[in-house]
Amino acid sequence: MGGTVVIKWGGGLITHKDQLCTVNSEVIQSLAKVCSNSSKRLVIVHGAGSFGHMKAKKFRLAEGRIESMNQDAAIESVRSDMKSLNKFVMDALEQVGVEAKSFPPHEWATGTGPNFEGELPIYHGVTVVFGDVVPHKEKEFGILSGDDLILRYSTELEGVERAVFAIGGVDGILRVPPENAGPEDLIEEWHPGVEFKGEHASEIDVTGGIGLKAARGAEISENGIDVILVNGEYPNRVLAAIEGESVIGTRILSGNS
Repeated sequence: MGGTVVIKWGGGLITHKDQLCTVNSEVIQSLAKVCSNSSKRLVIVHGAGSFGHMKAKKFRLAEGRIESMNQDAAIESVRSDMKSLNKFVMDALEQVGVEAKSFPPHEWATGTGPNFEGELPIYHGVTVVFGDVVPHKEKEFGILSGDDLILRYSTELEGVERAVFAIGGVDGILRVPPENAGPEDLIEEWHPGVEFKGEHASEIDVTGGIGLKAARGAEISENGIDVILVNGEYPNRVLAAIEGESVIGTRILSGNS
């Protein structure tokens, strides 16, 4: 087996973000098959999509405890929904013969953002983690983003060759919002000095959208690790990105590049 690759399955890719708790089973199955065909040791970080963001936004879970709101039921509901989504992911991996183990972050992580606390769990097969509602020392709880998880896994595990962000609906980072973009608007190499107008579903997304992915990707790149964003709806591109082959997408460079 080759080196380690950390891959993010975006929430907007593996769920239908406009339909509460609705998986995109075809995409999940195709991504699982990609994993079974990969020569690399994999860590999968998956997003929440419609299983987490809508309720988290409504009950302002990213802000922590708000005394005027009854948030406890929402916390348990989001965690339960995330376990349901995670089960779809784990079942798909099992069906294609991938040995994997899931580690729900609220069981081992404390705090939010890139400096969250907790020892990163790792499995001898495929390790799976996901965005989650986790305990927080100051505000009681908060949302730990999958983009912060991929940052830490990519930079703290030994032998990580690259980080791959598999996203939905676009080929990578675009200069203009997707509805206005043509093939010429794909940014093939991006660093923090390059401006772009990304689309962010602020009415449901609680963790920062494409801007956070770009920022965390640049931080990973600063550690000498290859980072690429690809359209996860094309499984051949995802596999090529994992294996380090040339592929349509956005390669992220550090701010020092």
